[in-house]
Parts: sequence; structure tokens; C-alpha cells
Amino acid sequence: MDHLVSASLLTADFGNLHKEVIMINRSEADWLHLDIMDGVFVPNISFGFPVIKAVKKIAAKPLDVHLMIIDPDRFLNMFSEAGANNLTVQYEVCTHLHRTVTEIRNLGMKAGVAINPHTPVSLLKNILPSIDMVLIMTVNPGFGGQFFIKESYSKISELRKMIDSGGYDVLIEVDGGIDTLNAVKLVESGVNVLVAGSSVFSSADPEKTISRLKKLI
Repeated sequence: MDHLVSASLLTADFGNLHKEVIMINRSEADWLHLDIMDGVFVPNISFGFPVIKAVKKIAAKPLDVHLMIIDPDRFLNMFSEAGANNLTVQYEVCTHLHRTVTEIRNLGMKAGVAINPHTPVSLLKNILPSIDMVLIMTVNPGFGGQFFIKESYSKISELRKMIDSGGYDVLIEVDGGIDTLNAVKLVESGVNVLVAGSSVFSSADPEKTISRLKKLI
């Protein structure tokens, strides 16, 4: 399949959120990415259910929601009701990961598992048959605008081999420092979904930047 682009709202202008979402609607982005932070798992707080529900009302693209929170099981149903299409949880906080991703799927959402830069992809071997996507964090989570960790390429290649050898229908998503300079190599390494925030919203023409990420030019 062709790669997807998930435009992240984390670095958007929250004073003009409606305008930013409408821009993403017009763009060639495939998904709209929302990072949910609790100030505990990561040293930052982003936004909660009222914002997600407001975005859902105007978004024409599926909501790709990444939970950077502890004890996500308490809120799975609420994220489903708020309009999440994809729901990704952090491997590092889920004591009973299989139970969590099974519940996400039972609620009608695609289930994803994210890993931090220090977490090896080998730990995902037994969960791959039960999920739809792996999100490899290519920066330390918590803030936008960080530099891409180059060691991520080897993790992506290793995960790609694991997925292909097992015959799993699992997407590889990457988030952190993604731009038009590294997008081609990332897709060539096996990435299916590029999450881009700062490179989009800090550019002079966000729609054009999304188009370049989509077309790899």
C-alpha cells in the first residue's frame, strides 16, 4: 500500500484550531493525529475530551489518537465515544497489554502500540497478531519540534522484518522529527504512516508540505 500521512495537531495554532483542522481537511493528509498527554507519563499536558469532540465535529479525516498517559484502560470507552478511529497506547504503561488492545478493538477502533526510543521492538513479537499498528517514537515523547533520533532506522527495519516474516497485517507508524528530508528513507525502511507536526505547521505553506510528504518530493 502507499504510505499515509497523519498530520499532528500538537504544534498547531490552538487559537485558530478550527482553521487548522479545515486546512488538514483540504490537504492530502490521510489522518489527523492527536497526542494526549497527562503530565505524568510525559512532562507535558496537551488536551482532553472536549477538544477531541470539538475536532471530531469538523474533521473530515479519521482521528489517529496516541495516548501518552498512565493507566489508559480507564478511558478507552471515553476515547471511543469522543470519536477516535485509531487508538494507540504506550507499551511501557500497559501491564496487561493484550487485554488493553483487545478492548480497543472490541470498542470498534484500530489498536496501536507505541514504543519509546529506548524500548526494543523485539518486545512486541507476541502482541503483533493482536494489533493493527506499531508507533515507533523517533523522539522522546512529550514535546513537538525535537530532532529525529537516527538510530530509529534500524528499529524500523527490524520491525519490518518481524511483521513480514510473520505475515501480520500491521502498519508501522513513526512520530518525531519527521520532515521532507527524512521521509523518503523512512518509507524505504518500511514505514507505512508518517506523523508530521512541526514540519507542517512551522512551514510557510502547510498544505504544500503535507503534499510533499505524501508524494515524497
